[in-house]
Amino acid sequence: MVRATLPALSPAQREQFAREGYLVLRQFFTPKEVAEIREAFMALSADGPVPGLSETSRSYTPEDPLSRYPRMMHPHRHPELPVGPLAMRYLLDARIEAALWELFGEEPIAAQSMFYFKPPGARGQDLHQDNYYLRVKPGTCIAAWLAVDAADEENGALVVVPGSNRLDIACPERADPTLFFTGDHVAVPAGLHEITVNMDAGDMLFFNGSLIHGSYPNTSAERFRRAFICHYIPGGSVEASRWYRPLLRFNGEEVFIADATGGGPCGRVEEATGPH
Repeated sequence: MVRATLPALSPAQREQFAREGYLVLRQFFTPKEVAEIREAFMALSADGPVPGLSETSRSYTPEDPLSRYPRMMHPHRHPELPVGPLAMRYLLDARIEAALWELFGEEPIAAQSMFYFKPPGARGQDLHQDNYYLRVKPGTCIAAWLAVDAADEENGALVVVPGSNRLDIACPERADPTLFFTGDHVAVPAGLHEITVNMDAGDMLFFNGSLIHGSYPNTSAERFRRAFICHYIPGGSVEASRWYRPLLRFNGEEVFIADATGGGPCGRVEEATGPH
């Protein structure tokens, strides 16, 4: 597979990702590109959740802001919708491909796209590890998390636990449903601590699939914290969860990788369609 020929990451950036498990690349997408993504998803959600795209399987009370704005799963699989071709284009963007070649050290394969609205008052997502769900072997997945709005502590920016990328996948406990809309919680290990990743619209956060991360509620009065998030796996993967098929090369060609075997790290099969 031919490697994308775009400016490489610096040695310091590659070292930070290996050491801490995450890397922020500032102004990765242009303001025009970010506005295109934001406006397309907001227009599609103008009349509420979209059947077959919005995650309506979770139980939201009518007063929950997420009942009006649940996350959208795999928009790139919906060519019949206005966001479908757009999501596919950014999922397979050459700039992401080039960065992932550097971070994986091999060909990246696209597995998932998602769009999070996180309106004012919305609950967060408790601490978790993405490869608990993707179940990539050997190695792990990498997320590319695009800030569609400025994200900070007030509106529920992502928090990460630097160094947790070097740990095994942990078996989650139950999350607090008053604070988080997802059900899994991974405790911060002794000796490590979480930090808030403040981002501007257009910034891209890449992070390792073992990195413990999450977010807290959006406590702002009127600020969304929208994000377009994609997940990728290394081309040398032997298996991955079947929920992420079809897997795609950056030229759009489908890749066939065996389904994850066994019961997962906690002795059961995770019937999940995406990282929480």
